[in-house]
Amino acid sequence: MLRLRGSLSCGSDPSENGEPEINMAPLIDMVFILLIFFLVTTSFVREAGVRVERPTAATASSQKKEAMMVGVTDNGDLYIDRRQADLRSVRGLVEQFLATNPSGSVVIVADKESKTGLVIQVVDQARLAGARDVAVAAKRPAH
Repeated sequence: MLRLRGSLSCGSDPSENGEPEINMAPLIDMVFILLIFFLVTTSFVREAGVRVERPTAATASSQKKEAMMVGVTDNGDLYIDRRQADLRSVRGLVEQFLATNPSGSVVIVADKESKTGLVIQVVDQARLAGARDVAVAAKRPAH
């Protein structure tokens, strides 16, 4: 009979009745180390939290670096990280994002029917917060 106890032994200790044992601690440690490794190396996708109809642009290109998404709906609502936000809070939230991601950028995902003035105000707040790269999301036209 195989019992899970202490460490693997070949029965050299006469007080152990000569039964081999399997130590599960190193296996459990290894699983936790792998779990931590995958959690640390996973890049998380940030989303604006709202679905918008993006405008099309022939020069649209994809961006590879870490970005904070700010959603602007057609009725003027702002969303950051799936939560509704106010224009006054954009600057503080961008500053917090840039504190953890100094090379990060801000992408404004604006509906094609949104007011241009509001989009410009969001761009202004992001730049006042210290964002160097501020972009407006668009989709490529279908060919």
